[in-house]
Amino acid sequence: MKQLMLGNEAVARGLYEAGVRFVSSYPGTPSTEITENAAKYQELSCEWAPNEKVAAEAAIGASFAGARSFCAMKHVGLNVAADPFYTMSYIGVNGGMVLGVADDPGMHSSQNEQDSRRHAIGAKVPMLEPADSQECKDFTKLAYALSEEFDTPVVLRLTTRIAHSRSLVELQDRNERDLKPYEKNPAKNVMLPAFARPKHVKVEERTQRLTQWAETAEINRMEINDPSIGIITSGNSYQYAKEAMGGGASYLKLGMVNPLPVELIKTFAEKVEKVYVIEELDDVIESHCKKIGVDVVGKELFPLCGEFNQSLVRRLLTGEELPAQALEAEIPVRPPVMCCGCPHRGLFYALKRAKVYVSGDIGCYTLGASAPLGMMDTCVCMGASVSSLHGYNKVLGEKSEKKSVAVIGDSTFIHSGITGLIDIAYNNSNSVVVVLDNSITGMTGHQENPTTGKNIYGDPASAVSLEALCKAVGIDRVRVCDPYDLKETQKAVNEELAADGPSVIISRRPCALLKPVKHNPPLAVDTDKCIGCKACMAIGCPAISQRDGKAVIDRTQCVGCGVCEGLCPKQAIVSKEAKA
Repeated sequence: MKQLMLGNEAVARGLYEAGVRFVSSYPGTPSTEITENAAKYQELSCEWAPNEKVAAEAAIGASFAGARSFCAMKHVGLNVAADPFYTMSYIGVNGGMVLGVADDPGMHSSQNEQDSRRHAIGAKVPMLEPADSQECKDFTKLAYALSEEFDTPVVLRLTTRIAHSRSLVELQDRNERDLKPYEKNPAKNVMLPAFARPKHVKVEERTQRLTQWAETAEINRMEINDPSIGIITSGNSYQYAKEAMGGGASYLKLGMVNPLPVELIKTFAEKVEKVYVIEELDDVIESHCKKIGVDVVGKELFPLCGEFNQSLVRRLLTGEELPAQALEAEIPVRPPVMCCGCPHRGLFYALKRAKVYVSGDIGCYTLGASAPLGMMDTCVCMGASVSSLHGYNKVLGEKSEKKSVAVIGDSTFIHSGITGLIDIAYNNSNSVVVVLDNSITGMTGHQENPTTGKNIYGDPASAVSLEALCKAVGIDRVRVCDPYDLKETQKAVNEELAADGPSVIISRRPCALLKPVKHNPPLAVDTDKCIGCKACMAIGCPAISQRDGKAVIDRTQCVGCGVCEGLCPKQAIVSKEAKA
């Protein structure tokens, strides 16, 4: 039976068919749906971990126990998991272990555009890269076979377009697998220097064996058509090249992108007149080709940055444009904004009134950097808001301590903000940290986290008390405010900025998009009272606009949060019922 599947859905199906037992991940676009779909198979034990490092370590633990295991993350998540990942390469596996890593060319939802192939090369771990949903499923199953044959973790690399595109997938039955017996073997599993040194030698030997495997592997294949143009490519770029050139070029499609074959590439180059390497992001394949003496055209023609497409490939290879039809109508610009009723809006407005420096973090609230709020000065990575605020205030001292805050979401705080807060408490930093608690992992589509009291299946789970946690690490001043209440929120911000010593404000209100959240009736504008001062526009709510010099509230979008009501100097914003 065939089924239309997202690439991420197909990976989840591959986990099921491969007999995987344990999956641990941290949500990160574009990888999130892998674990969400894996959880639909009762044969798989799935969970959300506090961060990617923990997820990878849980997966290697399951591998030690003899199960096939898996963890998923986005590309920057592999940075967090890098510590165990590089050593896992030395240790190897018992049950097969695969890491699914989704890169984001074009940075659709990411703070950088790094190429995960570099991590695979650095860790000396094999990496497979599928080009459609069928390959997502098949390569997942192959990854486990390779993992156990070569005693190594394997990385399955996706990109946004592969992860979030649909194509047909042939479904098969699950191959149920018994647990492999655990055998005590410190020389294999305990990475003391004395044990790690000989393991490095074995890793290098393994790479040579994998290179030989890659020479004849079916997932690396030549398609000889017109010999005037030869294209070496992989993954999504293969699809672009095929759609752009069709039978007008020959192709070497690489399904394994680390380690890369040598003789296969040389053989292909001999069959064509000119060789091009088409790969998004870094020049990984190109550099390998040049290293082994194959003359190729790569990044001198194709860009290092951003996402490719069929038109770009066609234009750069031939100078021709693919036929296209332009839309005559002008599409208005729609920048991303916080949703109507977003609980973060009131908090950021209070920070704007306080005129503070805001050390930002990764989440929906990063949109606080956008106009009209414009209240984020820095944003580096998960958890950096807390740690970097500490360093900022330690250098500037009294010049900044009363005029700066860090903002971080509840899930991000659990992910990597706790250690930064410990640093603040331990080193007596006069810093204010605001935890934006919207009771969910919002940015990636409403996944549970250790603060919500539910696990990935929606079943009851222990819930971390943010108040108790902050006090436990040494923060004496911890207070909670409701960001819908502007006066309360402003008071909390002003008082904690004025106080001496570290403090935490927990801005607590559930995400307005959560299904259990009950909204108030939409608000309306009393045009007789409205003076067109635009005070209500200062919060950037998409439900509020101006028409004929008066404020207008779109009742189809308004959730009745009341934040704008608190801003109006003329009490012109009222409930729909009150106006009637």
